[in-house]
Amino acid sequence: MRIVILGAPGAGKGTQGQLLSDYLKVPKISSGDMLRAEVAGGTKIGQEVKSIMENGGLVSDELISELIRKRISKEDCKNGYLLDGYPRTLKQAETLEKAGVIIDLIINIEISDEEIILRMSGRRSHPASGRVYHVQFNPPKDPNRDDLTGEPLIQREDDAEAVVGHRLQAYHQITAPLIQWYQQKQYPFISISGQGSVQEVQSNILNKLREQ
Repeated sequence: MRIVILGAPGAGKGTQGQLLSDYLKVPKISSGDMLRAEVAGGTKIGQEVKSIMENGGLVSDELISELIRKRISKEDCKNGYLLDGYPRTLKQAETLEKAGVIIDLIINIEISDEEIILRMSGRRSHPASGRVYHVQFNPPKDPNRDDLTGEPLIQREDDAEAVVGHRLQAYHQITAPLIQWYQQKQYPFISISGQGSVQEVQSNILNKLREQ
């Protein structure tokens, strides 16, 4: 299956996307992870987008669309993939459609802004892999250590409360209109509440998936 997972920053796209990726045995492609890898590698693209990301801004449609097109053309995507964080704008969605990329399902995770701010203030990430934890809702086995490697976890600069507020504002203005766009075009579409434990949300997604 080729799936797009939508939701505000902090709604649980990364966590649920990885669980669904493991269940379906297809790669999860995160635009955010790809860009952070460019920043960590000190590439030309990474240098260009570093300050934008740190301030909660959005990278240009052209740049991120090119990265995504290259990624989904790889061999491991031939049986499907899950797009997390892309498309993020109407222009990106239109670019995907014009390129003839078929999307089998849109999954939208719904959650309030207040809950998102609570979640993101406690979020911790493993920079090398993109694995995400939360000090309250999804804690690592060893505090501040990645479960698989034991390496230190970090709080991303874009999870700071002021930046989170800016990111939510950008989401409502730029990304949320994608929900109506996909529905009007009659893409297969399901909405899931992001409230509840990781396991509860995962179960709801899988139940809806089996109904498709």
